[in-house]
Amino acid sequence: MSQANRGVVYKGPGKVDVESIPYPELALGNRKCDHGVILKVVTTNICGSDQHMVRGRTTAPAGLVLGHEITGLVVECGRDVEFIKPGDLVSVPFNIACGRCRNCKEGKTGICLNVNPARPGAAYGYVDMGGWVGGQTEYVMVPYADFNLLKFPDTDQAMEKIRDLTLLSDIFPTGFHGCVTAGVGPGSTVYIAGAGPVGLAAAASAQLLGAACVIVGDMIEERLAQARSFGCETIDLTQEGDIADKLEAILGEREVDCFVDCVGFEAHACGCNHDKEAPATVLNSAMQMTRAGGQIGIPGLYVTEDPGAVDDAAKQGALSMRFGLGWAKSHSFHTGQCPVMKYHRPLMQAILFNKIKIADAVNVQVISLDQAPQGYADFDGGAAKKFVIDPHGSVAA
Repeated sequence: MSQANRGVVYKGPGKVDVESIPYPELALGNRKCDHGVILKVVTTNICGSDQHMVRGRTTAPAGLVLGHEITGLVVECGRDVEFIKPGDLVSVPFNIACGRCRNCKEGKTGICLNVNPARPGAAYGYVDMGGWVGGQTEYVMVPYADFNLLKFPDTDQAMEKIRDLTLLSDIFPTGFHGCVTAGVGPGSTVYIAGAGPVGLAAAASAQLLGAACVIVGDMIEERLAQARSFGCETIDLTQEGDIADKLEAILGEREVDCFVDCVGFEAHACGCNHDKEAPATVLNSAMQMTRAGGQIGIPGLYVTEDPGAVDDAAKQGALSMRFGLGWAKSHSFHTGQCPVMKYHRPLMQAILFNKIKIADAVNVQVISLDQAPQGYADFDGGAAKKFVIDPHGSVAA
């Protein structure tokens, strides 16, 4: 008799449900997946990227099992898995990577060439990312386990810090990657666009990298207060006024060294027009606010198709950018998914050796699997929390 399994399922715009789903098999279609493992999910997080789908802003099909931020306990290994064993507690990078293709061998695991027939790159439970079953579930299958999984060195120690370590599957490396690609280093001045979980993770990452001043901009006061709670300066983007004047009031200068876009394609205009969507706003602000020769990291999501966009061009991912300004200022732009494996081991060490309290920075709140639909609703309402789903009641109160 097969075991039971449940997961969070996208039902259509604005609606998710927790439903019974098949227990995972070590299989890829009709063939065995001897390099895979089955995990009992310990924690699995709700991501802002999931919200784009749930809002109906992608071509995600109804019935998609959601979730790409997974930490779990290995319960079954395929025949060819050599270095991961049952009982291991592991972090799962949201990028699915084969470890064999050119890009994987170059460390570009976010754009693996062999795990998605439609385009480079794959992820669990995400639209156009290869059709892999998501991990907001009780159990999930992970392929290429020896290559993909990060094993925690001590399970008991890891469970004590699980609220922090659960963030290694995506948002902590993603925020850190945004800062690295923006050139953040000791003494940098940094602007973080967006104070959602990734923006807050980026702000904490900038501090870890030695930034002198981290400024976070957002339109929700609760999120700005969360950024201030760990030492960031903030700008309320609903207020009128020249952004350069606001930077000067904080820095004594009208530009920053480094800019990180943690908003993406559902951006809104600023000031009195903050209720109007303007998908290129953050990108244009980045070019305005970053000094000549500065760098711009763009971990915020931009899509090739947006059915709910404000105009026909944006529906195809074509945005009206003032690119000539960025060219004239010799800006460097870095886009795309974070290659999680590039960062997750050193960031794990930073957590285990108490160099950062990332769960406090992003305000982790643990909820049950059955509470996931409400978690999605609260997140969409602007809550300054990172919702972490605990499917089996494994996390201590």
